[in-house]
Amino acid sequence: MLPEVQGWLRRRTSSAGDWPLRDLMAAKGATTVSVVLPARDERETVGEIVGVIRRELDGLVDEVVVIDSRSADDTAIVAARAGARVHAQDEILPQLKPLDGKGEALWKSLAVTSGDVVVFADADIRKFHASLVFGLLGPLLADPTVVYAKGCYDRPLGGVPNGGGRVTELVARPLINLHWPELAGFMQPLAGEYAGRRSALERVPFLTGYGVELGLLIDLLDLAGLDAFAQVDLGSREHAPQSTEALGGMAAQIMLAAWSRLERQGKIRPLHEPSPRLAQFRRRVDGHDVMVRDIGIAERPPMLTIAA
Repeated sequence: MLPEVQGWLRRRTSSAGDWPLRDLMAAKGATTVSVVLPARDERETVGEIVGVIRRELDGLVDEVVVIDSRSADDTAIVAARAGARVHAQDEILPQLKPLDGKGEALWKSLAVTSGDVVVFADADIRKFHASLVFGLLGPLLADPTVVYAKGCYDRPLGGVPNGGGRVTELVARPLINLHWPELAGFMQPLAGEYAGRRSALERVPFLTGYGVELGLLIDLLDLAGLDAFAQVDLGSREHAPQSTEALGGMAAQIMLAAWSRLERQGKIRPLHEPSPRLAQFRRRVDGHDVMVRDIGIAERPPMLTIAA
């Protein structure tokens, strides 16, 4: 690990317990805070998450916004009843052709929120606790030089405290260490819980698929530098595990995200365009079925470039 990254780890890593709520309320001042939950078919968890934030972080969080990403269930109704303001992803900025993916929901949330600081959290978290939000706010409210705070946590799976995070360990971490060693100090680079200053988030592009978190780390590093980042240990985070098949699609999108940034930064000389198709196999009684799906990603420009 680079010496400057080791120094950053010591200087910029904290835990949620280091940021008592009373201190955050005092530090908040006139700063406004938005919490954004991108949600697709998350009726089982989104209501509890919104409720915890509304009950326990009243006065610290100014708005809770759920971006409903084409849910087939009643996610939007559940979220609204719990106290969130809900927006349908495709109804935001309707003059633009709709795109797919988590990153699209996150990017569009910047058009319908107003907070000086925006906290993003996944809507499928089980046993949600308020520290997943207020822990991220600590570095941003306490230090004006911090523009982006990323969460890290244990990922329990199958009885193993850190059995989750398979795509991180098998794909994202090797890519980061190979090509962006300045980011090697992030324990959970793909974590869905992070917070940033609007002034920074609106100046970088957003990839539309599961590569959005990697893209933001790389682009904000270019924009603000490593010392503008912070990392907060949020304890433990539990959500429904994805199938290996689904993780394969996520991994492919993260590889495409890395390719796009390597090309943009002049770190590779591409001699071909990577294929946006992923072939996977399922066993059947008399052999295997081949499933081919599109895992291509798109990119939204910095929100500041979009006319109102």
